[in-house]
Amino acid sequence: MEKILITGASGFIGSFIVEEALRRGFDTWAAMRRSSKKDFLKDERINFIELDLSSQEKLTEQLRGHEFDYVVHAAGVTKCLDPKDFYRINTEGTKNLVNALLELKMPLKRFVYISSLSIFGAIREKQPYEEIRETDTPKPNTHYGRSKLEAEQWLDSLTSELPFVVLRPTGVYGPRERDYFLMAQSIKQHTDFAVGYRQQDITFVYVQDVVQAVFLACERGKTGRKYFLSDGQVYQSSTFSDLIRRELGNPWWIRVKAPIWVLRVITFFGDKIGHLTGKITALNNDKYHILKQRNWRCDIQPAIDELGYKPQYTLEQGVPITIQWYKDNGWL
Repeated sequence: MEKILITGASGFIGSFIVEEALRRGFDTWAAMRRSSKKDFLKDERINFIELDLSSQEKLTEQLRGHEFDYVVHAAGVTKCLDPKDFYRINTEGTKNLVNALLELKMPLKRFVYISSLSIFGAIREKQPYEEIRETDTPKPNTHYGRSKLEAEQWLDSLTSELPFVVLRPTGVYGPRERDYFLMAQSIKQHTDFAVGYRQQDITFVYVQDVVQAVFLACERGKTGRKYFLSDGQVYQSSTFSDLIRRELGNPWWIRVKAPIWVLRVITFFGDKIGHLTGKITALNNDKYHILKQRNWRCDIQPAIDELGYKPQYTLEQGVPITIQWYKDNGWL
């Protein structure tokens, strides 16, 4: 039985990867922090392992005695009060894990790193928008994007030592996801808020399609390759909210479309409030640059050609499943 280690296993994407690994018959190990919750990891077949990504030395000891065939590194943070934490967790945490694996001479068949389309930032913003391609030069405009890019660039130096593959999903949604959930919550409370008057082309990928790509990368990914992931469609900013509203029974709403400077004010104060309360909000300074960006098109053809990736869920298919899960689990 092949053995797989999944970091970030208690998180949104990680928990779905764990479920699929079990379904495929892997000896499945879920890496956790001591404080992590196991709400979505109830299957008795799951093996738990505590990993401290802040220390290469601790990781080496925690991993000693194990031999994994595959490691999927899904651990990371998307929002932080202190920008330094993005680099401490997303960049240095990745380095610590990989260095521990290399020190132990782990006989890996594949190391799959979950990165993000956000590493490219606001490029190809001149209309008509063109797809972001792997040959483009990344220009991340958020700490999140920069921290992910730095991890990718460090992995690039290890192509002779580590059989790694990088996945770069666009906006991932689905059951258990908490940021897009806030949009659903707002619509249920009769408000839909959008910013910017210039056309915004948005892309999405349903969580199960990301999971599909993870296991295709394990099976077929070539060392050093990096793949964009979306559902292959391009949407306008109102499409997602329209579908959510339909699944909520078409409640009355006020659709507010504000200029970019309004978003700048909101995220500025959101950041200040976060520092005062010690709780990071969804509308923070990093989020400003993400919401401001107009072009999220990306070229998934390499993933289709090289991995055999076939997106199964458009928004029309994925949103109803997601909203129903929020309802069934008392979120909405």
